Amino acid sequence: MAGSEVQASNMRSSLLVVITGLLILQTLLIVVLQRSRVSYKRAKTDLKRSQKALEQRVIDRTNKLRTINNQLYDEIAKHEITEELLRETQDYLHSIINSMPSILIGVTRQGYVTHWNAAAERATDIDAKDALGRKLSDVYPDLPITPETIHDAVDKRAPQISENIQHGAGSEAQFTDLTVYPLISSEVTGAVIRVDDVTMRVRIESMMIQNEKMMSLGELAAGMAHEINNPLSAILNGVQNILRRTSGELKVNHTVAKRHHFTVEQLRGYLEERDIFQFIEGIRDAGERSANIVTNMLEFSRGNSRRHTMINIAELIEHSLELSATALDLTTPDGKEEVKIIRQIDSGIPLVPCSAAEIQQVILNLLRNASQSFNKEGYSTPAQPIITLRARAEGDCVCIEIEDNGPGMIEAVRRHIFEPFFTTKEVGKGTGLGLSVSYFIVTEHHDGTIEVDSSPGRGTLFRIKLPLITEQMEVVN
Repeated sequence: MAGSEVQASNMRSSLLVVITGLLILQTLLIVVLQRSRVSYKRAKTDLKRSQKALEQRVIDRTNKLRTINNQLYDEIAKHEITEELLRETQDYLHSIINSMPSILIGVTRQGYVTHWNAAAERATDIDAKDALGRKLSDVYPDLPITPETIHDAVDKRAPQISENIQHGAGSEAQFTDLTVYPLISSEVTGAVIRVDDVTMRVRIESMMIQNEKMMSLGELAAGMAHEINNPLSAILNGVQNILRRTSGELKVNHTVAKRHHFTVEQLRGYLEERDIFQFIEGIRDAGERSANIVTNMLEFSRGNSRRHTMINIAELIEHSLELSATALDLTTPDGKEEVKIIRQIDSGIPLVPCSAAEIQQVILNLLRNASQSFNKEGYSTPAQPIITLRARAEGDCVCIEIEDNGPGMIEAVRRHIFEPFFTTKEVGKGTGLGLSVSYFIVTEHHDGTIEVDSSPGRGTLFRIKLPLITEQMEVVN
């Protein structure tokens, strides 16, 4: 019994201990749970705060990205506008470059084509797409540019200029100016080649120089004429008197001769045997020739005041040929040889307002020059020397051409052929005034043009154009 109680007491003690332990454990659990709840609430609060902060950052970032995106759209729009403006500007510049008559070619320092404008296409018949990237010497071999010229322009940073480059000869000659400009930037090093056709400028300059020479000669002629004419008149009068006073036709000559105990016939016999008359004739011929020279020179000092009449050019040419018939005979080692004359004169040529005497003088000068060219020293006269005369109407003018199959002229002679006192003949055989007088008559007195086309071994062609309307015209009924 007592043992049972002890046992029961022990069990109660153990149970109490267990219950106490459970209560402590429960208390601990409650404390832990409470702390966990507090921590959870705090973490939840922090999480909400972080979430809100994150959401705000997302909103801010989104707004910033939206702003950046809008700015990007604006920049893209601006870029597209700029690109369009650039394209329009480029097209405009290309239009300007392609509209220029000058040939413009861009090249690298090594000579490869980077630009090829429309004028270059027309000059070479090569499209720009076929020329770009190729060697300049391959696509434009006729261009007188060496690689050294391009190198000098780029390296020295100075344009390389060549003026009045001649292409062809005679009246068909063309002239160009060529300039190589350096093109230097941070990305590109090369050159721009510009080629300009200056044929008209060169011809106008030549005409101006020629006209200035004509004016100078006119002033010279006016002053010289009076000085030369007086002694020439005295010489010619003296020669005329000598011939008269040695003539057997004047009675006074016989009277004076008889007084001195000789006859006129004896005097003339002596003079003829000693070739005195030949010398006198030579003096007279030289004096008359000098007088003709002075007359030609005076043509330069006279104003353009002549009244012109309506002339049949075909008849004028025929008359000129009749007058020059003897002058057109050639003296060859085998004797006289006749020059063949070919007429190619159109029918129905309108009457031309001109001075018949002056135009005939021009034609005779040209015929004489053509004939004399066949006897040029060092030139073998062709088997059949030919002079061809042509006349035809061309628009508002009449064209006269005189062509020969003689030796022709080199360029150095052709350039100066109309200059006063320029001659290729020996001293004493030519004055150099024939063609300059002809030039003056045609250009100043008739408002026309006279040109020469000639090259060595291919003969010479003179072309005269006379207008059909002139202020000096005087119609003759």
